[in-house]
Amino acid sequence: MTIHEILKKFWGYDNFRPMQQEIIESVLAGNDTLALLPTSAGKSICFQIPALATDGICIVITPLIALMKNQVENLKKKGIKAGAIFSGMHYQEIDTLLDNCIYGDIKFLYVSPERLSTPLFLERAKRMNINLLAIDEAHCISQWGYDFRPSYLKIADFKTLIPKVTTIALTASATKEVASDIVEKLQFKNTSQFRLSFERKNISYSVLETEDKDKKLIDILTKVQGTSIVYVRSRKRAKSTSDWLNSKGFNCDFYHAGVSMDQRNAKQDNWIKGKTNTIVATNAFGMGIDKSNVRLVIHLDLPESLEAYYQEAGRAGRDELKAYAVILYNKTDAENLIGKIEESYPPIEYLRSVYQMLANFYHIPIGGAEGETFSFNSVDFKKNFDLKSTELFHGLKLLQDEGFILLNEAFNNPSKIQIIVNNSELYDFRLGNERYDNFIKLLLRMYGGDLFTDFQTISEAQIAKNFMLQLSEIANMLDFLSKNNIINYQKQSQLPTITYLTLRYDAKLLPIQEKNILFRKNRDLEKANAMCNYASNTNQCRSNIILRYFNEIPEGKCGVCDVCIAEKNRNKNNQPEIEMYKSQIISLVENTTISPEQLKNTLIPKSEKLFVEAIKLLLEDGKLKYNQQGELLINR
Repeated sequence: MTIHEILKKFWGYDNFRPMQQEIIESVLAGNDTLALLPTSAGKSICFQIPALATDGICIVITPLIALMKNQVENLKKKGIKAGAIFSGMHYQEIDTLLDNCIYGDIKFLYVSPERLSTPLFLERAKRMNINLLAIDEAHCISQWGYDFRPSYLKIADFKTLIPKVTTIALTASATKEVASDIVEKLQFKNTSQFRLSFERKNISYSVLETEDKDKKLIDILTKVQGTSIVYVRSRKRAKSTSDWLNSKGFNCDFYHAGVSMDQRNAKQDNWIKGKTNTIVATNAFGMGIDKSNVRLVIHLDLPESLEAYYQEAGRAGRDELKAYAVILYNKTDAENLIGKIEESYPPIEYLRSVYQMLANFYHIPIGGAEGETFSFNSVDFKKNFDLKSTELFHGLKLLQDEGFILLNEAFNNPSKIQIIVNNSELYDFRLGNERYDNFIKLLLRMYGGDLFTDFQTISEAQIAKNFMLQLSEIANMLDFLSKNNIINYQKQSQLPTITYLTLRYDAKLLPIQEKNILFRKNRDLEKANAMCNYASNTNQCRSNIILRYFNEIPEGKCGVCDVCIAEKNRNKNNQPEIEMYKSQIISLVENTTISPEQLKNTLIPKSEKLFVEAIKLLLEDGKLKYNQQGELLINR
């Protein structure tokens, strides 16, 4: 099939969005390709279609489990075979999936970057017919990026195993420095780079300074009709704000990484289908969610960077209709953000002590645990070692950034089972265990013969209902089958997990890269200051600030942000005086060139501000221009 036929068959579209076709053709031509596309531009299609157009399997690298699951589910709904490997999966489940990638018809395998260096994955990858390597969230490979992940640096090593395979890297937010870093770190060959403008003309950006955010939030939600997202920093605030809005008559729900997967799916589906109008969420919400008619995105707290803000605000108005992105701001927000960055980099000795505590908690000897995953009960851990929640989180995060561990926040990994005996062995077991005969028949009726070939997601509650037993009895029966090696039973877990990515070090000798940590801290402070400057700005077009941040030269003011609207209102009130200055300026410049300073000294305006505004308007209208000496002249 041609790429247009694939687009029509699986996505139902006749035409590509801007730049998608050029990117796809570049990949199919064998060029390592960097695609810098803003949120809503349709990045996934840029690697999914070329992968479908060629024989073999596409390896997709992404750091987000939720995004992996979302994309795999969407591909499966289209009838495309896809799978994902993430921490916490049973060894045999991973083993079966990798076998299917070699011998089966799976087209897409989603993995985290940490997986690339595991012996099991490396050995199987050598035997796969890999047709494309896709790196999503590619800005994570750059220390200049806002979400640097050291594990992304392992991708270059993995590429040495597949030197002839084309690479495509995609991101929705990258400065010029980050883009160059991506190309260098991924060792691109025959490089093609595509960049779509980051301008979102249909979004009105605003920052509203207020001491009463609750009142202003209600005012905005009342005025702007349609689906909305309210972003907050903490899980606790997500729930409390949602509860409060519901008490005020709004149709609202909350979302964060701490709710179970079933709840997350339900909340997300209700919002997508319009059953819930407003979702109050942490930044865990929105990645990979394709809802085009979001009319409003509000931030009650400052994001940590303009990159993060651009991505989150960009979830509004994907249908290209009018939408609003609003930050509710007060002076303490900037202080809180800078303080939060400082707090997220605890002393090096604290990192060593947390690393030692983990070893003590799990009884891990020096030289052990590489590749092993452990359930992590933070409540027990904090109580055992008398630690504070925030400090512990930041300590674990830095240990992850340094590449020693991988911490997955709590997510509900549904229960799964697989029958690990053949039909004959299973029949013999049923004859000798009459109580389990009907139970196994029920499992086969409910989940089919695929139980023999792969893990199947199950619901103990549904089995209990069908078998008319208590939930606890069903769990006991599944445990019995597992202990007797009839099935592999992977129980549902809502605890976070910690995976050791290296052999356990002596904490005193832990090779922490202090200079790199200091670099990242200074980088984060720089980005936070840029975010604070954006929020406190009252005289520059907000869209232009964002475009310049991403090294794009604006063509003119957006005209719809709060700063532009305020300027229009001021100019409207002062229009007669501005028009007078414009007329005087044109007369003086008619047959000569003159500097703005000379103009001012000649006219001696009563209002220097309105005089400057008159010059700006004449330049924007194309009536005046500057020469190389910085003098004004008529633009003929």
